[in-house]
Amino acid sequence: MKKYIIIFMLSALSLQAGLINAIAFTVNNVPVTLYDIDEKMQERKISKEKAVSILIDEALYQESLDKYNVVIDTFDIDNYIEKIAQSNNMSMHQFVNAVKQQQDYTLFTNDVKKRLKHQKLVSSIASNKIIRANDEDLEIYYNNNKDLFSIANKIDVIQYTSKNKKALIATKNNPMMMNSDVLVNNITLTQDTMDAQLKYIINQTKEQSFTAIFAANKTYNMLFVSKKDDVQKIQYKDVKAKIFNVVMEQREKEYLKNYFETLKITADIKVLR
Repeated sequence: MKKYIIIFMLSALSLQAGLINAIAFTVNNVPVTLYDIDEKMQERKISKEKAVSILIDEALYQESLDKYNVVIDTFDIDNYIEKIAQSNNMSMHQFVNAVKQQQDYTLFTNDVKKRLKHQKLVSSIASNKIIRANDEDLEIYYNNNKDLFSIANKIDVIQYTSKNKKALIATKNNPMMMNSDVLVNNITLTQDTMDAQLKYIINQTKEQSFTAIFAANKTYNMLFVSKKDDVQKIQYKDVKAKIFNVVMEQREKEYLKNYFETLKITADIKVLR
């Protein structure tokens, strides 16, 4: 009897697996399974309809990457990261260390790879079709978004240091807890007294927020940014290149949105389940 129950359960599981892996629809003959839909719903916490729409977009995006032979290698990624480092007045080594202090570096490089693929695709399909931003466009954006181009010269922080990383994690989870393994100091930082790595960390952290835990002077450190004062506007000439990239990226996104909407209309989409 037990043997027949096991056989029945295995058969049921096999049927369920077959259903999960069943093709729900195809986009230009590329299959999308019921499992793909369920996974996207769980990942994004969205409805089935939104998940299907996103999967169609992703299939068309991948088809375009393949069509234009968009490939990004390690050299492309390292070159891009080196440029970011230079824009922050850091060496490649310093910047990589600063990023690692704040987030998972693999996730960071994966994001860079996606960005570079996007840029290369835009270059392939939209060459000479997107109007290049001129000085007037850049100045308008600067004047309309001045809050994006300002920096605090005086930053009040609470510094937590310890030889024990777990002690800092506990303090971060419960700042009111007293811990003998953690030294606490109130200090004031200024832009001209911070090194490039600390500037990057502090300027990326909002008021009333903790930085990630980072290593310095053979100890673990964590800063709580209490207040940012003496906020000064960054001169237009110092952010002109950055604004150009932002404006052009907005135009590229709009162009790609229209491009993929057209692709979606003309795509051969067959619903099977």
